[in-house]
Order: sequence, then C-alpha cells, then structure tokens
Amino acid sequence: MSIVAHARLALGLAIACTALPAIARDKADLHVPKGEAIDCVQIRSIQSTNVRDDRTIDFIMNGNKVYRNTLPNSCPSLGFEKRFLYRTSLSQLCSVDIITVLWNAGPGLQPGASCGLGKFQPMEKVGK
Repeated sequence: MSIVAHARLALGLAIACTALPAIARDKADLHVPKGEAIDCVQIRSIQSTNVRDDRTIDFIMNGNKVYRNTLPNSCPSLGFEKRFLYRTSLSQLCSVDIITVLWNAGPGLQPGASCGLGKFQPMEKVGK
C-alpha cells in the first residue's frame, strides 16, 4: 500500500471515529411521548427551551421533565433562529398562546413570525 493510500485510510478512520460519539450522544438524548398531552405548563417551572426545528420546541422544566410542543403549523425561521418570546398575563403558557420568533438583526433582536403553540406532550428520556 502506498503512502498516499495509508494517509487516506488514516484520515477516513479518524473521521469515522470522531462521528461515533455524536451518534451515541443522539441516541442517549432520545425522548419518546409518555402520557396524555396537556394544554398548559407553569411558566415559573420552565428552566429552558430547546428549539428543535420550525415546528418543535422542547420545554425543559424543573426536575428535568420535558414537554414537547409541536406547533400546528410551521413557524418561519424558528428552527434557524432558535429563540422566541411570548407574552401572557397568566402564570401559565398554554396551547392558545402565541410565540414570536426573534431575529438577530444587527444591533439587536427584532420580532419575526408569530405562531400559535400546540399542546404540551410529556416526554420520557430513553437510554443513558
């Protein structure tokens, strides 16, 4: 085998080895639905959010409980920007509420598309 062939093989193995941890981590982060979807979550219990795409937001709650909200329609740029705001006069965020995508536009954030939320589906983590 030539030196070039050895180098290509080594490079290919290095790339394959670096991809394995990401694949394993993705499987460990898998969540599946558990139980009935609910209409509202308590705002004070929301620790963080994870925007998965233009239609899916995971709400990470106190105690690492996860509620997945699948919007009834795609929300333009939500998956790209991965940030949004909401306004409510209640202590809950509900399926009748609207979120607004926040665009990074120069010196500050600008409001983008506004989209309705769906129900909050409890999720269970699978794997370790």
